[in-house]
Amino acid sequence: MSWFVLAWQRATDLSGRSRRKEYWYFNLFNGVVMIFLALFAIAFSEDRKPATFPFFLMFAYGLVLFVPALAVTIRRLHDIGKSGWWYFIAFVPLVGGIVLFVFTLLDSEPYANQWGLDPKAAERAAIPPPPSPIYR
Repeated sequence: MSWFVLAWQRATDLSGRSRRKEYWYFNLFNGVVMIFLALFAIAFSEDRKPATFPFFLMFAYGLVLFVPALAVTIRRLHDIGKSGWWYFIAFVPLVGGIVLFVFTLLDSEPYANQWGLDPKAAERAAIPPPPSPIYR
């Protein structure tokens, strides 16, 4: 839950970097909320007439969600060393969304880049290096 809150706290920050955890937990939680709202809308529809209030809630939540989702995606692209302008590849039919999806799956650059320090630096420093092999 803290990753979701962090994404909302940095909702208008288009600079910096976001880890995979922050990006995917943010999207997972929002996906669950949208599914819940869709089920709520279906439950209150009558005789194939959709209930307008639940659909309005879905629309409003999606509208409010747009800026934070854009910001966390741009920061995720910064984390792998890509410019935020790569976001627009999603508008290329058929392959654009797949390319953006693959970019969000890539691991962070393990060093500082032009958008900031490695957000995983503290974790990487805490993990001891593997033992060196002993040659006989």
